[in-house]
Amino acid sequence: MAFSSVTFLFYFLPLFLIIYFITPGIRAKNTVLLIFSLVFYGWGGLSNLIVLGCSILGNFLLALWIDRREPHAKFISLIVAVSANLAGLIVFKYIGFFAQNLNVVLAPLNLAVPVPHLELPLGISFFTFHAISYLVDIYRGKARANPRLEEIAVYLTMFPQLVAGPIVRYSTINSRLRERRTTLGRVSAGLRIFIIGLSWKVLIADAVAPLAEQVFDKISSPNLAEAWIGVLSYTLQIYFDFGGYTNMAIGLALAMGLNFPRNFRLPYSARSVGDFWRRWHMSLSSWFRDYLYIPLGGNRRGHLHTALNLWTVFLLCGLWHGASWNFVIWGIHHGTFLVLERTRFGKWLAALPRPLPNLYTLAVVITGWVWFRADSLEGAEQMFRGMIGLNGGLELGTATIAALQPATILVFIIAWPLAIWGIPSIGKGWLSVTTRRRIYAPLDALGALFFFILSIVTVAASAYSPFLYFRF
Repeated sequence: MAFSSVTFLFYFLPLFLIIYFITPGIRAKNTVLLIFSLVFYGWGGLSNLIVLGCSILGNFLLALWIDRREPHAKFISLIVAVSANLAGLIVFKYIGFFAQNLNVVLAPLNLAVPVPHLELPLGISFFTFHAISYLVDIYRGKARANPRLEEIAVYLTMFPQLVAGPIVRYSTINSRLRERRTTLGRVSAGLRIFIIGLSWKVLIADAVAPLAEQVFDKISSPNLAEAWIGVLSYTLQIYFDFGGYTNMAIGLALAMGLNFPRNFRLPYSARSVGDFWRRWHMSLSSWFRDYLYIPLGGNRRGHLHTALNLWTVFLLCGLWHGASWNFVIWGIHHGTFLVLERTRFGKWLAALPRPLPNLYTLAVVITGWVWFRADSLEGAEQMFRGMIGLNGGLELGTATIAALQPATILVFIIAWPLAIWGIPSIGKGWLSVTTRRRIYAPLDALGALFFFILSIVTVAASAYSPFLYFRF
């Protein structure tokens, strides 16, 4: 069930909000949130609920075990607990990938192992990382193991962030599980953020999605114009799709009295790849930094060790997104430029006039999206060939022209400045805060209402379009 679906917007969300707000008491509200979260997750298949239920119960017991162990034994307990979580992720997400690659190695010996094809539980990468952060926070003393199973269940299953993040650490939200308040101001601000996210997804991401799909999935050898249209479309699509989803999740959480971390901060305005990762999917990049990069030694053991740590982290970051060599290469691609920026090149880059570092970063990110989006290594190769003109020039196919509607061109014109610079702050610096609020508060309310109605109408008239990050 996607946030941008008719089922969610017209039935699930209104019913949830009504019952949630009329229910008195935090424990009762938690029960409502848990029930609706399980329904939301179970909508994708009852088998998903079994995996999620095992994760909830298992991590509840593992956390209590770690918390009660003597200090000298806590580390071993943590290793066992984290390994149990990773084992589930590996079995469901990577066992088939490993088997396929093992068969390549065994082929000269005329040997082969069976390749299992397991259904990937929805959002397993996200709730596994949530569980690991809970266990590690207990080991580090940032939180105590929660003896209430229902509160751990709420933490791991909250439907706004369950299937695609942002990654919310237990130590930052545990107090809100027992004490939170909802106010009219929070609800209003939360719904405004939700509407922004819905508009990003429905009016921008879904508008450019047909172009990306046409080029990446239906043209075997895109020419120069087609390749650039496809990759620029996908660059917009993935930002406004995933950014839209997380805005919707953050908005819903705020309306319920919960605080989710910000996940995007104008990443396409970054001046380096390192800066990009401080702005893109911030909850994931900070998770890898705190739970993997720093424990590996970070940048404390010399340049070579730092480079190896960065490559390791981003190789695993790529693999986290999917069981494919394309994702591995995408991770190494980013890791390589992060290592490069720790040399003299980084100082030289920082000294350049502002547009040049921005263009460099966009070039690295956009070429990286080719690896991320292409279905195979061959598909990525053809896209790169097209981007440098080796597959022909500027002629567009009939299907590409059909997908390039006037409305889509208008979205391009609006969305690129929005992605790079954000919403302009008119009057800042020469109007007082009070005056700006008086002028813009009514306009902001009318604008939110307009975009909500436009998004609702678009959803009702459009085909189902799931969020991209649901697949991860």
